Amino acid sequence: MTGFKDNNAPRRYFVDAVGKRVLIGLTPEETFEFERLDSEPEGGRTRAMRGEHDGRPAPGEERWLELYAKHEGAWKVWMTQSRVARPDFASTAEA
Repeated sequence: MTGFKDNNAPRRYFVDAVGKRVLIGLTPEETFEFERLDSEPEGGRTRAMRGEHDGRPAPGEERWLELYAKHEGAWKVWMTQSRVARPDFASTAEA
């Protein structure tokens, strides 16, 4: 995920109508669930990223992957739309 301290990285969160940070493409509830699963020591991200699969998913691994895929798909669409909306972005990115 994009770190909070990296000011050059595009934001992956938006602030909803009640002021909560929500991952693009997820609901507030899904964002909470994703962050909870992501923070577990043997959660989905840990095993999935290490490629450790013993035939059984770790607790929450499948759900973490499902939420990550949903967020990543929406993120890619959002980035594409942002580039189209800002034609100057493409010219500065190529420089």
